[in-house]
Amino acid sequence: MNLRPLVLLPFLALPLGAAQARVVLPRVLGHGMVLQREKPVPIWGSAAPGEAVTVQFRGQQQRTAAAADGQWRVTLPPMPANATGAELRITGTNVIRLKDVLVGEVWLCSGQSNMEYTMRKSSKATVPPQPEPNPQTELERAHNPQLRIFLVNRKELARPDSLHRGWSVAQDSALRVFSAPAYFFAQELQTKLGVPVGVISSAVPGSRIEPWIAEAAFQADSYYQPPVGGDPGKFYEPMIRPLVPFALRGFCWYQGESNCFLAETSSYTHKMQTLISSWRAAWQDAELPFYYVQLAPFKYSESKEPKQPLTPETLPLFWEAQEAVLATVPRTGLIVATDLVTKLDDIHPPYKWQIGRRLASLALHDTYNRREVAAAGPVFQSLRLRGSRAEISFRPLQGRLVSKDGQPLTGFTVAGADGRFVPAEARIKGKRVLVSAPAVARPTAVRFAWHEASQPNLFSSAGLPARPFRTDKPAAALSHAAR
Repeated sequence: MNLRPLVLLPFLALPLGAAQARVVLPRVLGHGMVLQREKPVPIWGSAAPGEAVTVQFRGQQQRTAAAADGQWRVTLPPMPANATGAELRITGTNVIRLKDVLVGEVWLCSGQSNMEYTMRKSSKATVPPQPEPNPQTELERAHNPQLRIFLVNRKELARPDSLHRGWSVAQDSALRVFSAPAYFFAQELQTKLGVPVGVISSAVPGSRIEPWIAEAAFQADSYYQPPVGGDPGKFYEPMIRPLVPFALRGFCWYQGESNCFLAETSSYTHKMQTLISSWRAAWQDAELPFYYVQLAPFKYSESKEPKQPLTPETLPLFWEAQEAVLATVPRTGLIVATDLVTKLDDIHPPYKWQIGRRLASLALHDTYNRREVAAAGPVFQSLRLRGSRAEISFRPLQGRLVSKDGQPLTGFTVAGADGRFVPAEARIKGKRVLVSAPAVARPTAVRFAWHEASQPNLFSSAGLPARPFRTDKPAAALSHAAR
């Protein structure tokens, strides 16, 4: 009698897939999913060692056998977009039939609470009346079978799901708890591209950037000596790694508040570089675009019991650290959100439909080569000093410089040789902005939106805000941005 548990122990120690000698799929492979068009599409899972596995989809068939560790993988050749649902069949000892699988565009959206911010919250946010169709009533209208969503649960993604039901049409209860920025990003892409779009949301409120980076990526970089804190890999392991190698077009990222509270600057720039390069390496695709959100205005300096001293310039310095990534990492893009705030004491500004649509505009312009889509507002290019006046030139943009509300430009300050910045008068002259102040006879530097509460009115005529800047960056910051 006492021997029976001892006999069972070796059997119980085997992986579930091997013990049952059945094909098992990762949770991200499920009914209703979207497969990435025009790229090789990996299909993978586990089975008994040596078990033969066949994958069939839309007239193509791939065969393999599970390796000694039970893992198997096949790769379907690139396919054109297809909005008609089809069955993807995986056959081993058992047969798995995934229904209603589409082919189109797939993106992964990640970050902290502002990316996690749900459609339900978005529908209840207090904002001024919106033009029709009101994005706040999108939950009532949403019913587009060409738009599919997958919400990552950090406690479940690494576990197989025998029901294969992780993907949903973007509607009803599934959409209520889904990321609003991710949904509006995907909706805009689907509308403009006219192909199925699948979007994955994997976000954790309050998370710093470090847990989203594999610990090995930190260990491989001498920059992080001594080792970085912040639980490296804590969310990467359960919420990103199990998605690899699901074929994607690219990434969207909305994170930084938790690191800004620590008054980070260049260290955050480096961490973003590490995150982007490590994610691209995980997918074995250095071309994957990475688009992200510059944080919105917020009174960080009024935080109670901060871990680091915070001032009204803490956020602008963080903006600068976010922007520095653009100069050092190819195929990246940033959107500005200085206008998307209702209350400066709310770390979760409500205009998530604008966040999603601006990210989509970046993707449409840069990834899908839709050059008619305006992707960025005014971005500082150069400073020219002319006696009592400073002239600011901006990179070429679609449209022209405008004051959004028709009032005198706001957010500009100017300093002379003493380095003391004072409020400045600024006006648009063609493609430039002329800046001056009566108290500064000979300006030497200009700053724009260089305050945590700044919500300036300089925009492009396409409706996009100007990016904050300062012309007096320290030499170290200038050389870092030039790399």
